[in-house]
Amino acid sequence: MPPRRQQRQRPRWHKWTATGAPESKGLYRAVDHGSPISLRQVDFAPPTRSGGWGTFAESFLRLNERALLELDVTARVAASSPEPTLELIPGGRTGAIPLRSAQTGGVAAGLLVQPRFGWSGAGQVMAETGWAAAPHFLEFPLVPGSARDVPPWVLAGPVLARLAELLRSLGRGYEVREERRELPRGRILWPRYLTESLARGQWHQLPCMFPDLVQDPYLRRAIRWAIERVRGDLLIVGGRDPIAQQLSEVARLLLLRLLDVVPTEPRGGYLDRRLKLGAVTDIAFRRGVEALGWVVDERGLGGGRELDGLAWQLPLDELWERYVEGIVRHEVAKEGGEVLVGRLGQTTIPIHWSEPGLRSLGHLVPDIVVRRGRSLRIIDAKYKAHLADLDEAGWRAASEALKEAHRADLHQVLAYASVFDAEHVTASLVYPLRRGTWEALHAKNQEKWRAELPTGGRMITLELRGLPFGSQGQA
Repeated sequence: MPPRRQQRQRPRWHKWTATGAPESKGLYRAVDHGSPISLRQVDFAPPTRSGGWGTFAESFLRLNERALLELDVTARVAASSPEPTLELIPGGRTGAIPLRSAQTGGVAAGLLVQPRFGWSGAGQVMAETGWAAAPHFLEFPLVPGSARDVPPWVLAGPVLARLAELLRSLGRGYEVREERRELPRGRILWPRYLTESLARGQWHQLPCMFPDLVQDPYLRRAIRWAIERVRGDLLIVGGRDPIAQQLSEVARLLLLRLLDVVPTEPRGGYLDRRLKLGAVTDIAFRRGVEALGWVVDERGLGGGRELDGLAWQLPLDELWERYVEGIVRHEVAKEGGEVLVGRLGQTTIPIHWSEPGLRSLGHLVPDIVVRRGRSLRIIDAKYKAHLADLDEAGWRAASEALKEAHRADLHQVLAYASVFDAEHVTASLVYPLRRGTWEALHAKNQEKWRAELPTGGRMITLELRGLPFGSQGQA
């Protein structure tokens, strides 16, 4: 009996059924120095019998402590009905961080703190200060949803600045070139000489191949690719965003220095190898190669191609201080005088305590000091809403906390004024104002308030000054 033919088994096709889209991770939004935001327990922890956070509150605070600290955000357990809830209180930094699950430790949501005076004002200030005060990138996972909310120039500006520094600091390397020459160099390509030069009667034209010393050709090609990538994304929003327009022009000028190379996307692992083998001590080199990596990874650097973006933070008081410094330097350049800056260690005033063990403060550091003959001007830049709030609500309507903070600012700048030896001292507190508020005050010549304080046989002028957050040229 012949053996039974074994039937060939047909492949089994899996039956796919449509399923709901996975739930996207949420992005919490806040404003610097703004109102607290409440977290939804369901985003970070499983349901509990009581319906509240339970023991997961402590786990959430522990897992997110470092990220919240980087963004100057305070977490607190607030009483609410029916169960206490977790609140996040934004401080003086703008930026984005991931928030981890209290149960798994994985990224469950993102937190974005936006600048109180708007993205356009922050962008104008950063552009006018030459991106000197730029975002600090944090070594955290990507922040869910932040790339679509953050304007592309927030990260593209520092990237272009880093790539410009990298171009200036590039070392030289060798590139193999082919060229027709009258004098031989390197290796003569005899087959091409016979079929091209000699056949055309150009016996004196020698096709040669030789290594040529140039500025790191592969890295320059990668830089051109990255700049074109960022510029293309900036142009997408450039028509409605003046900062994007400015940065796209910066990118265009950088590209003019790279017309001799073909744009090439860096291969996988190339940038890591360059960091390991390259100039490790060259800060500009490391920062530039790192920026190339961000563009390669498409981490929310412009145009919002990806939903998730890099974790970053920017101290707004630092940004405001650099902005005010730029305005003061511009004014002093016209009026004359010497500008001393605290961030450079030029205004440090040591405090000598009789008992070193009781030392609570070692020195005073005014932000800016301007000397002009026997006159002295002390300037403290305060990124606070005091002046705007007082103008809109008035002193009587201001909260006690606002009044106390304003008094502390006055006492601080007067303490600075008391230690300098000058015939006349002007102590200035400079606060940010919204553009509309500043324009209204400027029209009435009321963007400055002054008071005279006689003390110790001399006169101290106390000045409160408001400047618009952005558009230095109009201030």
